[in-house]
Amino acid sequence: MNLALAAGLAGGCIGLGLWVLVGALALPFRPRLADALDLLDGQLPAPEKTSGVGLDRFGSWVRIRLRRPVTEATSRRLRLIGRSVDRHYANKALWAVAGLTLPWVANLLVGAGTRALIWPTAATVALGAAGFFIPDLLLRGRESASTADNTEALLTFFDLVTLERLANRSSSQALRSAALVSDVAVFASVRDALERARLEQRQPYPDLHRLAADLHLPALADLADVLALEDSGASLAESLRARVRELRDAHLTAAKIAASSLSERMTFFMVIPSMVFALFFLLPPILRLLAG
Repeated sequence: MNLALAAGLAGGCIGLGLWVLVGALALPFRPRLADALDLLDGQLPAPEKTSGVGLDRFGSWVRIRLRRPVTEATSRRLRLIGRSVDRHYANKALWAVAGLTLPWVANLLVGAGTRALIWPTAATVALGAAGFFIPDLLLRGRESASTADNTEALLTFFDLVTLERLANRSSSQALRSAALVSDVAVFASVRDALERARLEQRQPYPDLHRLAADLHLPALADLADVLALEDSGASLAESLRARVRELRDAHLTAAKIAASSLSERMTFFMVIPSMVFALFFLLPPILRLLAG
């Protein structure tokens, strides 16, 4: 009776999951009228098109079917590491599939067979949901490291801009030439902002300010402020050198503070062996005192 009940519950959960999957993925997508009108009025950004092949195309299909947009913080983290939204959704889908299949694979490996069907069925939903959010957690965990890497790349970009300025290039030309040197995420973002400003035939400094606010990189806004002084006829080479020196000192100070904090946390694990070793000598006399 218990085996029949377990088999019935497992079959019902599988059937319900297949029905939800078919309803969510196979049915055509019908956008809301309010969203369509806001898109025509320009109040909503245009939806991203399917990009790339392979995993990117699969991630685009998952993103369109789920109709679940990424948050602003997640979008910023993805831009910092140069990963597309479609690739992020592909990773989420693969992790979710791994979580869904892991309980059943483990059940087959231990040889439980039909004797234990309840715990894989219950664990499938939990592990599948957890796997869907694992890429978000991993992305959040590496945010500080990616911000530090992009800050270092930005300081290199400042040096390149300074060299271009010393070659008697204008501020716009120096920015474009420096942005073409590398394909890392921050260089690509600066390149896109400069190209957008060029196509719209305006100065790129507002776009750089907007990019600095989106990526939380205030050093880029400082560069735009210094280069904007060209309109007033100021000499920018020395100003750029001084500002880059200040930013490098601030970045080095932040790195030293982070290293000191990490070293302080490691001292706790260094003390544990000493405490355990001391207990070997203190425990016998303490036990004799308690026994006497």
